[in-house]
Amino acid sequence: MAEPCMPQQNHLLAALPGDVQERLFTHMERVALPLGKVLYESGDTMRHVYFPTDSIISLLYVMESGASAEISVVGNEGLVGIALFMGGESTPSRAIVQSGGHAYRLPGQHLKDEFNRHGELLVLMLRYTQALITQMSQTAVCNRHHSIDQQLCRWLLLSLDRLPSNQLTMTQELIANMLGVRREGVTEAAGKLQRQGVIEYSRGHITVLDRQKLEQLSCECYAVVKKETDRLLPYIPKHPAT
Repeated sequence: MAEPCMPQQNHLLAALPGDVQERLFTHMERVALPLGKVLYESGDTMRHVYFPTDSIISLLYVMESGASAEISVVGNEGLVGIALFMGGESTPSRAIVQSGGHAYRLPGQHLKDEFNRHGELLVLMLRYTQALITQMSQTAVCNRHHSIDQQLCRWLLLSLDRLPSNQLTMTQELIANMLGVRREGVTEAAGKLQRQGVIEYSRGHITVLDRQKLEQLSCECYAVVKKETDRLLPYIPKHPAT
C-alpha cells in the first residue's frame, strides 16, 4: 500500500511543533511538480513557498548568453522561497524542477506571519538558510577547483540524499546544464562511474549501485555540506550506504 501523502514528508515541516503545523497546514496545497517545471524566474516576485516531499528543485543562475549553472538543490529537507522571509521578495536565480514529484505550496504571507511570531519556525528557517548558504558557497568552490568527475559525484550524492530511492531520472544534457559544463564531459564522467560499477545509466535513468564508492570518488565538498547540514538540521534522517 502506498504511503499516504502528508506535509510531514517534508522534514522541515515535520520538525515544527504541533501548534505551528496546525496554523500552517490548513493553508497548504499539495501540487504536482513535473520534471522541468519552472517555479519562478530571476527577478519574479514570490507569492508562495514550496516544501518538496518527493521532488527536487534546482536553483540556477542563468547568464545573458543562456548558459546556466546550479547553485543549490532543495528537496524534502527544506523549502524553496527563502527570499520571502528574508525580506527580499525576489531573487536573481531560477527555480526549476530537477526531479519530478510533489510539494506542498503555502502562500507567502502565511509563512511571514508565522515567522514574525519569533517562535520555533523562525529558528528552523534561519538554520535551514545557513545550511543552504553553505551548500551554495561550497558549490561555487567545487565548480572552480574540482574535476567534472568529482562534481558529478557530488551532484549525484546531493540528489540521492533528497530522494526516497537510489534512482534518478535525468538526462546527461540536463546534468550538464546543472553543472555548467559540456555534455561530452558528463558523458565521459558517467561512463567512468558505470565501468567501475558505481552507477547504471540507461536512457535518462541513473541507478546508484555503490553509494560508498561514490562518496570515496567525490571531492570533499559533499562531506562539508553534509556535515554542516547534519549539524544544523539534526532531524533529517540519515542515509545508509547503498
